[in-house]
Order: sequence, then structure tokens, then C-alpha cells
Amino acid sequence: MAQEKQVVLVPDYLTVRELAELISASPIEVMKRLIANGIMASINQQVDYDTAAIVIEELGYEAQSASAAAAKAERDKRAQTAQTWRRIYTEEKSENLIKRPPIVTILGHVDHGKTTLLDTIRRTKVAEGEAGGITQRIGAYRVKHNDRQITFIDTPGHEAFTAMRARGANATDIAILVVAADDGVMPTTREALTHARAANVPIIVAITKVDKRNANVERVKQEIAELGLTPYDWDGDTFVVPVAAVQKEGIEDLLEAIILVADDSDIVANPKANPAGVVLEAEVDRSKGVMATLLVLNGTLELGTEVVVGNTYGRVKAMYDENGKPLRSAGPSTPVAVLGLHDLPQAGDTWEVVKNEKVARQMVGERKDAAEAGKTQTARALTLEDIFSQYKTGEIKELNLIVRVDFQGSLQPVVNSFEQLSEKSSKGIKLRVLSADVGNISESDIMLASASGAIVLAFNVDVDSAARRSAEQHHVEIRQYDVIYKMLEDIELALEGMLEPVYADKTIGVAEVRQVFRIPKVGTIAGSMVKEGEIRRNARARVKRAGHVIAENVSVASLKRLTEDVREVRAGFECGIALNNVPDIQVGDIVEFYVSERVS
Repeated sequence: MAQEKQVVLVPDYLTVRELAELISASPIEVMKRLIANGIMASINQQVDYDTAAIVIEELGYEAQSASAAAAKAERDKRAQTAQTWRRIYTEEKSENLIKRPPIVTILGHVDHGKTTLLDTIRRTKVAEGEAGGITQRIGAYRVKHNDRQITFIDTPGHEAFTAMRARGANATDIAILVVAADDGVMPTTREALTHARAANVPIIVAITKVDKRNANVERVKQEIAELGLTPYDWDGDTFVVPVAAVQKEGIEDLLEAIILVADDSDIVANPKANPAGVVLEAEVDRSKGVMATLLVLNGTLELGTEVVVGNTYGRVKAMYDENGKPLRSAGPSTPVAVLGLHDLPQAGDTWEVVKNEKVARQMVGERKDAAEAGKTQTARALTLEDIFSQYKTGEIKELNLIVRVDFQGSLQPVVNSFEQLSEKSSKGIKLRVLSADVGNISESDIMLASASGAIVLAFNVDVDSAARRSAEQHHVEIRQYDVIYKMLEDIELALEGMLEPVYADKTIGVAEVRQVFRIPKVGTIAGSMVKEGEIRRNARARVKRAGHVIAENVSVASLKRLTEDVREVRAGFECGIALNNVPDIQVGDIVEFYVSERVS
């Protein structure tokens, strides 16, 4: 019986000396092997993985790419995490579980053919044999492929996809990333991929518009491979399906890919369990009342049962499928439009069946009381100070980060530094960078952080006003830095449980300078309109011009409303602002007022 070879993990590049140390061989022996293969290399010269693998195999070992092994470990971890969130609805005995149809969401750039692809699948698969075709749109529909059912969710985009996740609606089993063959990967494509990866779901790539004259499928494959989605025909592990939706080409291949991915995933449910699921959308019909689209994730929803949906409830008086056909019951992965709720629920609300109306009223009352007391029903994102204490209680195993920096040259060193911190953490908490990019913090970043329990790190970049408001609303921590070592130090201390509470600047109001008055013996007065929040005389200020900060940590000399000195001015009112040591203030400048608060 042949002896099994020892596996050696090999970096993408390493020196001849490092290669020798890796397999406990003499550098001279390694250099001889290289020469025999036509490669002249000194002891300190670097060789690539393919070259090193030849020498390693000749010396009786089996070479394996370290980067490929790391990528596989990351995919396995994501798959394990994905199964964890699915267990929200599948904590059942294994003998009660059956495979359910996969639930699929299509994401991608706005002009890359998502709607056309969905419409083509809907027309060719749903309407077959239906006498009246589709009679109403309920935001989701089912198709059949080779006697296997697939449920598609018709979401407006990755922002809505993540907003639903932020409300607890982990309803997607597979994500299809749409990339146009004539355009290639766009910034929005990268965003959509980030959101899909954060949701821990398998990803299939559909290359659309392959029938166009300027289509370049191979170029698109190269671009997505650079994003970590290597096609199967390139020895990767991602289904990449060329599609011409208008001509109905590639549709069968795409549906087959979905079935294959579903078979490789743990997509199960218990049809006999207490029914539960999520809300996809809701509207008020003038003649029928509140109509909500519910997606069943576990159990079987029956006509006439009492349901609690978010902060409302009601009896299911009528239930319809995506073709308008009345239903008496709906099993796992089935989208249904239901009538009978008292109020309009929100997309992403979870629902469950209860015994009777009395229980439903009590549950909704408790939820409303909690909401009024400020105890939101959504999960609160972590702060760095929370991490170690939650790790000790077993609540978290990893820290999710969203990173934004000022220049491309800063990006990779920052990400590499976080990877090194994760590897050497003595406490077992792992770092996971969900998204790393160049530019200011946006509202989309905040929604991703809220849905994933992530912390947002900003290095030499600003935070959009909408993003700041969203962060306050969703309790997402944003930490801004102008020294890269301080950012790395904070994360390292957080991982080791030694980070002390810090004070952070919180913007409380923004004013725009409309007119400048220079008054002798008084100084410069900026006639301004308060655009957001409120500005205070005892706050500090920063002045921005064309998006760049020209003055920071400025004290307010005076604040007037008409001719009177005031302590504060709210949004929508005009005022006069005098700032110390800012003599050159100009019309169009933005003055941000902020206070220092302890981050808790």
C-alpha cells in the first residue's frame, strides 16, 4: 500500500530559502531541482507557487496553495454560518425535516437586465398552462423546472434585500448576481456582491445580454474571478451562466444551476411545525383592505388561522397564490397574498401563527409597549466595547467590519493588517471584513452594518448626512480615524478585551452660509440657514468648503437669531454665526456643529 504524501501549504510567492525551510530540505538541493527544470534562482530569489509545487512534488510531498485553502476555509465558514441563520426556522428534529424549494433573490446593477430576466422566467415558466396567466403581482412567484419548484423574490435591489435582513428577514437561500456581458462589473455589482456575501448565501452569476454585438463573456469572467467568483470552467466553484433573456437562451441552464446549488445546500423545513415566515410587501386595497404578501419558511399556513405580523395581527380570511388562485393552505417556500390583518405591516417583519385572538392582542400590545419604551425589536449592532464581554458569554465568535478609506493605496495594507490581527488574536475572536472600499460612508454601508452586526471604520473619509441619521436610528457604531495605527490599535485592544470607553464627536446640526457680513470692531458674521438638526452656541464647529474641511474644532463666538443672542437654532431657521479664528468664511460654506459624547 502506497504511503500517503504529506501535504504542504505553499504561499503564492516565496524565496528559495523559505521553500527549503518549508519542506526541511537543503537550499542547495532545492536550487539543483530548480536548475534541472531550467530555472536559475539564487537562495534569496522569489519563485511562484507553480514553480515551488514542481520541486515539492519531486521531493516526495504534495503541494497545496495556501491562498486556495484559506479561500475554501472561508467558504466553509460562510456555509456553516448560513445554516446557523436558517435554523431560526428549522430547529426541529431531523426526522421531521424535509427539503423545501430554494428561495432565490436576483441582485446586480440597475441596467444589467434583472427585470428582463425575472420577466422571462415568469412568462416562460409560471404562465405555462395558466388559463388567465398571472392575475396579480405579489412580489414573489414560483416556477417549476424538471418537476422541482423554485421560489423567486422580486426585490428592487440589494439595498431592499439588506433592509429586509436588518429587520430579521433572512429569507434568501441563493443569490443570483446579474452582470451584463457588454458592461462588465460595475461599482453597484461589487456592492450587490458584498451584500450577498454578508448574507452568507451561495452565489450564482448570470451573465446577461450575451446576444449583444459588443458582448464579451470572457472579459466578464475575468472580472468576476478577480472578485473571488471563479467559474467552474476555470477550475473554480461558481456557476457562471450566459443568458440572453429576450431570446430565452440560457434560462434552462440557469434554473438547472439553481437546483444543483440547492441540492448541495441544507435547505429544509418542517411542514408540520408551527407556521412562521416573513413579510415581503404589503398594501391597502380600497375594496379588500390590508393585503400582505407572506413567505412561508416553516410549517403550513392554513386558512382561518390567527397570525401575529410585526406589530399587527389578524385572522387569515382569504389567501391567494401569485396567479390569484384561492388557497386553503401554503407550505414552506410558498409566497401568498393574505387578507385579514388589522394594520399594514412592514416588509421584513416576521410573522407566526398563534392560538387565538386573545394571544395575538397580548403579543402585539407587548411589542408596542416595548417600542414606545425605546426597546427596538431589531438587533443592535455591536460597539467595540461590547465585543469582549459578548465573546465571553458565547454570543459572538467574530467581529464584522466595514472599512472605508481615502485612497486605493491605503486599502490593501489596512485589510492585510486586519487579517494579521485576526490570525494572532489570543482570545479566539476572528475579524471578518465584509466590505472594504474607497470613499465616504453611505447609507447603504449603514444598512449592511445593521443587518450584519458590523462596525463601520472610516479612515480619512467623511460620513454622509443620510448615513449619519441612519446610523443613529439603527444603533450602528461609526469610528472615524485620521491615524491608521490608532485604528489598528483599537481593533487589537478590542479583540483582547482591553479597550477602554472612548469619546466620539457627534454631529448635532448643519448650517449653510448664505451671506457674509464684515462688521468693524465686531468681525465676520455668517448669515446662515440651519439645514439639519440644531446648532448650539456651546458646541464646537468645523467648516467645510467643497467637501473639504478648512477649519476644525472651532469655538462659537456668538449665535444670533435676528438681533437677539440665542443658545440654539433649529432646522429651517436663519441665524447669524460668528466663529473664532475663521476670518475667511465664504458663501456656500457648510458649518457642522458637534459635541463630544462617550461611546457606550
